[in-house]
Amino acid sequence: MEVKIVNALSDLGVDVDGTCDGPLVISKNLKGLNSININKINTIKSKDKKDLKKNLESVNAFNRILYDNVLKIMKDRNFPIIIGGDHSVSIGSALASQKVNKNLGIIWIDAHIDYNTFETTITGNMHGLPLAAINGICGDLTKFYNGDYINPKNTVVVGYRANEENKEKELDNIKKMGVTVYTCEDIKKYGIQSIMNKAINIATLNTNGIHVSFDLDVIDPELAPGVSIPEKDGINLKDLDKIVNTLKDNINIIKSFDLVEFNPRFDIDNKTLNIALRILNSLIEKIKDYQLQ
Repeated sequence: MEVKIVNALSDLGVDVDGTCDGPLVISKNLKGLNSININKINTIKSKDKKDLKKNLESVNAFNRILYDNVLKIMKDRNFPIIIGGDHSVSIGSALASQKVNKNLGIIWIDAHIDYNTFETTITGNMHGLPLAAINGICGDLTKFYNGDYINPKNTVVVGYRANEENKEKELDNIKKMGVTVYTCEDIKKYGIQSIMNKAINIATLNTNGIHVSFDLDVIDPELAPGVSIPEKDGINLKDLDKIVNTLKDNINIIKSFDLVEFNPRFDIDNKTLNIALRILNSLIEKIKDYQLQ
């Protein structure tokens, strides 16, 4: 088994430009690892505020290619790390992992719950819908996929704090589906270690492992400014290290991993880049150690 890096070069899911450049900036700083690039479709990106299905066909086409590549990596018994790109790329990566592993849980580490549907979105940005799609309630976003979706009961969001205009409708979607959400307030109240332990327990209950999707906007923007949609009062670096250490302690059950939403256009003094490298280098080292056992 080897670690395989996939650069998901797409910002089609968000009306802010730049996240398509993030993966290459990160991956070129990962020493001793080769990567493959999945490029976004050559199209004019819609930013029309009235378009509530922005770039839907292009996002589907991109995720179909990403899905096929991650599927091959996993069938060859290698460990995929997908570097995005906006968070809509996780539809392709998570569903490929689900297809191979048959029954996965998912931990979604993010300032946003990304659980809009086409009935509740008010922006039409596809990066606000991927977790709902992965749970099977946004069929228009998963036209490339034929298989079981990840069970919402094994789906956990960690770090949510966004105060969006349609917040209540999105939370209604979560409640109806039975997804577990731990907010930044929960982290402050109970401690990140307790929250991560609970998240692991829920995601692994009667499953064959987990997919982890990490959005850099979960971190406070004072520490990690290089994201497209920053949200104040995020987690600190001490809590970040505890999250990463918990993932490392459970590396035997993690089947695939995303790191998304790095936007180098907004980074300051490489703060966010260095954090991304800190996360990935630590996990990659642990994966390699685990393979040698």
